[in-house]
Amino acid sequence: MDIIAATRHGKVRGRVDGSIASYLGIPYAAAPFGVHRFRAPAPVEPWEGIRDALEFGPTAPQRPYRPPLDRLIPDVDIPGEECLNLNVWAPRTVGEPLPVLVWIHGGSLRNGSAAMPLYDGRAFARDGVVLVSINYRLGVEGFGVFPDAPDNRGLLDQIAALTWVRDNIAGFGGDPGRVTVCGESAGAISIAALLTSPRAAGLFHRAILQSGPPHTVTRDKGARTVRAMAKALGVPATAEGFAGVDRERLLDVQDELVGRADPVSGGPGFHIVVDDDVVPADPPPPSVDLLLGCNREEYRLWFVPSGAVERVSRLTLRLALLKFRIPGRVARLYRAGRPDARPGVILGEMATDLLLRGPLNRLADSRLTDSRPSGSRPADSRPARTFFYEFAWRSPVLELGACHALEIGFVFDNLRHGEALSGPDAPQPLADVMHRAWVDFTTSGDPGWTAWDTRRPVRVFDHPGTSTVLAPRQEELRAWL
Repeated sequence: MDIIAATRHGKVRGRVDGSIASYLGIPYAAAPFGVHRFRAPAPVEPWEGIRDALEFGPTAPQRPYRPPLDRLIPDVDIPGEECLNLNVWAPRTVGEPLPVLVWIHGGSLRNGSAAMPLYDGRAFARDGVVLVSINYRLGVEGFGVFPDAPDNRGLLDQIAALTWVRDNIAGFGGDPGRVTVCGESAGAISIAALLTSPRAAGLFHRAILQSGPPHTVTRDKGARTVRAMAKALGVPATAEGFAGVDRERLLDVQDELVGRADPVSGGPGFHIVVDDDVVPADPPPPSVDLLLGCNREEYRLWFVPSGAVERVSRLTLRLALLKFRIPGRVARLYRAGRPDARPGVILGEMATDLLLRGPLNRLADSRLTDSRPSGSRPADSRPARTFFYEFAWRSPVLELGACHALEIGFVFDNLRHGEALSGPDAPQPLADVMHRAWVDFTTSGDPGWTAWDTRRPVRVFDHPGTSTVLAPRQEELRAWL
């Protein structure tokens, strides 16, 4: 059965399945090509009549992950230029306005889309949360740094989508005053930037960071990938020069240069840059309730299927320690705690802590006092709270363990579409518990365990036996200080 909702740009036709209404492929900004290419997102032109929102809209131009990741994280490719679109899942009938969760997908700022079946929002709508998932520009289109184009265009797209939510979500039963942003990997890194961006102020009220810490680079460092692509293409390193290149050729060269890079091993890629407009150089600490954490064995997604965990020798480990300037005392501490581990495991564990667990712990520590100026705090307000989690259940698939991205199917209570990573027998009781925590945080700001304090409580999601642990692995984390 069809259902109609109104937006400021026109009416849209969604579909009802049981008690859930879905609206797919709604544009929140103009197609970012032609006169809008390499520009900040432009407003959508209003339409007459009723626009169908029955199928996912076009996805941002990209190449799929390279083997073996293409089998574990299958991309969705939907052609078309109107890639700045979003999807809404909501209960068919709504009384009081409901809390809203806006999902920002990951993919190293060069892959992914809101059309992936894993991100289906039905379970959130079933449990009283309006779920919005968004597409944004990726790769050089969204995050290439040029002298003649705005920086952080993909981040500006996300802000435009959040502005659409503020202005339109009431028409779908959502409360624009109770918006939580949630993202994984590059999506979480994006949210960490949004938390401190003056452009995003007031557009959301809580945030969830899954396996992605604050990370920005200088404009000069951010422009290195563009300069390398320009050399390969034989064009100037400008937006004007890139706009004259066939789009498929641009994607081919982009994939050749960055397709093998990953967050653990490094390599050329795309980054959010400090631009003193969208992303300030000296940002204030975020002052909204925050849920953040990571998976126990993040590195295994990149190290195990590729065979890198077996190929890393003692010599390779020593060279990596020198490259990343990791003190010998740190390596000795990790070896002592894992006397039988291969060098590849030791390197992966250190990389996970260096890039994820450590920065997220420091972010949580930085929020132990309320960051808002006393004059801007209501007299009866409480300090912003932080809640920390760790996902520890180990997938049997390819010995992936508690790897990067494994938790997403549990968060969305959508294990069927997460089988590529988790296998067919992932524990539903763990999905029930984890999904409920995300629903509760979105609804009330309290996921169900003790907020971060000097004892450092961490909610460990595992099966059987989810529990709260105080200061896990603090000796290793302190070694990095």
